[in-house]
Amino acid sequence: MNNLLFDFTVDKSTKSVFVTREFDAELSLVWDAFTKKEILDQWWAPKPWVSKTKSMEFKVGGRRFYAMVSPEGHESWQIQDYTSISPKTNFKYVSVFADKDENPHLPGSNWDLNFSEQNGITKVSITIYNESLERMEQMIEMGFQGGFTMTLNELAVLLTTLSVEKK
Repeated sequence: MNNLLFDFTVDKSTKSVFVTREFDAELSLVWDAFTKKEILDQWWAPKPWVSKTKSMEFKVGGRRFYAMVSPEGHESWQIQDYTSISPKTNFKYVSVFADKDENPHLPGSNWDLNFSEQNGITKVSITIYNESLERMEQMIEMGFQGGFTMTLNELAVLLTTLSVEKK
C-alpha cells in the first residue's frame, strides 16, 4: 500500500491545486465513497472533525449541504453544487463556504474529479480551481493540504474495511 501514488501540487499561476491519489480498491467502491452521503460522512473531514450531511442530491443541478463539526461542536458549513456528472469517471462541482441557513459566502472554488482504475487500483485526480489567488492562499494557510491529506488517508482506511465487507 505504501507505493500508491499521492501528489499534492499548488500552482499559483493558474490559481489551482492538483491532488492525485491512488486507492487499493475497485472503481465502483471509490466512486460510491465520493458520491453517497452515508459513505461521505464516514471520511470527509480530518479527524477529530466529522462530516454531517444535512441534504444531498447527487445529480447535475443538485447540491450537497454539509458541515464539518469539531469535537467542541463548532460547525463549518459548505455547499457543493454539482455542475457535471459522467458516472464513474468524472464529476464537477462548485464549492463554497456557507452559514447554517445555506447562504453562500462567495467566492468559491471549482472542483473537477476524475476516476480511473487499473489492476484493481483506482486513481482519483482532483483539480481545484479558485477564482481568486487570495482565496486559494487563504485556503492553503488554513491548513487545507494537511487536512485534505488526513481526510484522504481516512478514506484509504475506510475503503479497506468496505472492500473486506463487500467480499
